[in-house]
Parts: sequence; structure tokens; C-alpha cells
Amino acid sequence: MTAAPEQTAAGQARAPRVVVLDHGSGNVRSVVRALEAAGAEVELTADREQALSADGLVVPGVGAFAATMEQILAVGGDRLIERRLAGGRPVLGICVGLQVMFDAGTEHGERAEGLAQWPGEVTRLEADVVPHMGWNTIDVPEGSVLFEGVSEERFYFVHSYAARSWEMEPIGPMAPPLVTWAEHGGDRFVAAVENGALCATQFHPEKSGGAGSVVLANWLRTLPRYDREA
Repeated sequence: MTAAPEQTAAGQARAPRVVVLDHGSGNVRSVVRALEAAGAEVELTADREQALSADGLVVPGVGAFAATMEQILAVGGDRLIERRLAGGRPVLGICVGLQVMFDAGTEHGERAEGLAQWPGEVTRLEADVVPHMGWNTIDVPEGSVLFEGVSEERFYFVHSYAARSWEMEPIGPMAPPLVTWAEHGGDRFVAAVENGALCATQFHPEKSGGAGSVVLANWLRTLPRYDREA
């Protein structure tokens, strides 16, 4: 299906409609406000039809991997994410919302299954000071859309666990995912991934000032506009 941008009465492309998945994660209002400031029409909901028909779906997450997965499963978020991605409809994960896209996460010796969109496991950072809390630079690959104009900026991280390797092998002629890295205490970890319709950031764009606002605006510009009956 090819979706042409909807036009307003003045002939301008309408604001993208974004759903922030309401699965019980804390402090999501700041995500909603940041997306609105970046130019989106935003709804915080777990309603299936709203989440499927939105131009973009944002999956936030704070705290523990296992708890976030339980919350996502409880509202059917796994099926929503899978169906959107199967149809090429954009999804953006934030913080633990990035981590759960991997096969699994291990915290305090307990392993929890993830959404398995990407191979690999989220594990504890190997650094003298954990959690990693504060502003950090990132290593952005050539061709990144998310970081256009802000690749040299710092972003705000709050986490003790991360994907510390990238295990997805290239698949035929398909363009490989673009993986952005960061480092804390000598330990290198995945800071962001751009993989077709699925993007995610380990840092919090909503807490990263002007640079984070640009990242959100860059993502919003990539969203196709779907009519509400799609």
C-alpha cells in the first residue's frame, strides 16, 4: 500500500499522527510533550485501532527489561508492533523500548524474553560507574537520517543495561541497519538503530534538549501519512 500525504485545507501536509503506547511505563508525558513540540499530533493510548492506524507508534520504557516486557504483553503491544512492522509502518523505541526489541535481556541473573526483532541480548554495562547517567557523545554511521544535523551533539542517557554487540547479519540485497554507538567507562554499546520501519534510541530524546528535539523531528519527517481508514 502506498499512502500519499493528507493535505490540510490550506494545501499543507497535515501534522503526523503519533501514538505513544500506554503500557504503564512511567514519565511518558514528557515523551508526549516532546513529540508535540516537534510537530506531531499525539495520543497516549493502548487502543488497538488507534495504534495500528497512526502514522507512527512510539514504544517508551523505563526501569527493568522484564517488567517493561510484561507491561507491553499485557496490552497486546507485541502484536501491535509486529503487525505495524509487517506492514512497513514506523515504530520508534525509546530507552528500554530499544532494549526489548532484542531477543532477550538478563538482569540480576534472570533472563527475560524480548520481542526478537533483532538478535542479541541486553546485559549489564561493564564499567566502574553504573548506572550510566548523564550526557554523552555518540558515534553516528554515514547516512543516518535520525541524526541529520546533530551527529556531533550530546544526548542524555540513564541506564545500567544495554545491547553491547550487534549480531544481525546482512540479508541479501537489503540495506543493513544503521547502528549508532556510544561508550561509557570503556564499554561500547548500541545507542540507536535505524532499521527500515523500526528505529530506536537508548538515550532519551525527550530529555536531550535541542538535539533530542531534532532527532524526534527527523523521525517525524520520515513518517508516511495514512488516512484513518487504512
